[in-house]
Amino acid sequence: MCVPTLWSFGLFMPTISLTLGFDQLGLSPKVFAKVSALKFQSPTPIQSGAVPIALKGVDVIGIAQTGTGKTLAFSLPMLERLRPTEFGLVLAPTRELAMQIEETLHKLGVSTALIIGGASINQQVHALRARPQVVVATPGRLIDHMDRRSVNLRHAGIVVLDEADRMLDMGFAPAIRRILAATPPRRQTMMFSATMPPEVRKLSEEFMEDPETVEVTPAGTPVERIQQEVTYIPHANKPEALNYLLEEHAGTVLVFARTRHGARKVAKALRTANHSACEIHSDRTMAQRKDALTGFKSGRYRVMVATDIAARGIDVKEIELVVNYDLPDNPEDYVHR
Repeated sequence: MCVPTLWSFGLFMPTISLTLGFDQLGLSPKVFAKVSALKFQSPTPIQSGAVPIALKGVDVIGIAQTGTGKTLAFSLPMLERLRPTEFGLVLAPTRELAMQIEETLHKLGVSTALIIGGASINQQVHALRARPQVVVATPGRLIDHMDRRSVNLRHAGIVVLDEADRMLDMGFAPAIRRILAATPPRRQTMMFSATMPPEVRKLSEEFMEDPETVEVTPAGTPVERIQQEVTYIPHANKPEALNYLLEEHAGTVLVFARTRHGARKVAKALRTANHSACEIHSDRTMAQRKDALTGFKSGRYRVMVATDIAARGIDVKEIELVVNYDLPDNPEDYVHR
């Protein structure tokens, strides 16, 4: 069966302001002052829904699309509720998402340890020994530290699973179960996901206690205010069509390829055509991926070519165009892209 080529592109409009303010979420004056200093105007729907519930100390399931402010939705309750003898643990599916979560926590004045693959284990051990307020980790590397006994999760007072559906898609279910089993039974658990497949629901039933659910949008709903278009073209005409789209749109562009080989090939062709393009996929080193993401955010690179490893980890403002150069393997990945 012939699978059509899908070009999805959208113009991101300014976020609609809500009548609810951060001063109405139940935050302490100290935490509210930190939020105000960062110039956040008003909470997003997931923040308005999840923060007041999480401040009560109950378990929370948040269903919201990528890029809707979930990081702040769990970071603010962490700031309020963590005791001096406890630390917070945030699990994320990719290095890029973990780095961006850490970046947000740093802006709030939170000390962290970033535990991800591709970075020095010895430096991570040093960071863990410094008793950070929050540990941000990918499951695989955290398991490495558990095996080395360089991390003790018995004092993890709040545990967050961010992009839970993606972590299960990537085969992290056994690692997540082992990690959660090593944390205190009387912890607070928050789970955030854009979709709610049976595997995620089963995980919540195993490790969460009477969670309250905040569903901002129905699970698996494409982001609103994005113009979506589809073009049917022969495979051989894709490079020419992509160049045409880049000429028609002057802003930043995110291009998704299905494989790392495809991403390399597309990025190379774009650079040959004098486009400033970077790439993120599993063949790139941690330093290369960090440089690509930083350069894309700063405008040094106009085009980023990525595999789905980055679909849930890129938080870049004002992206004008998103191109699905290849169709994703499943519908949920289309939503995240």
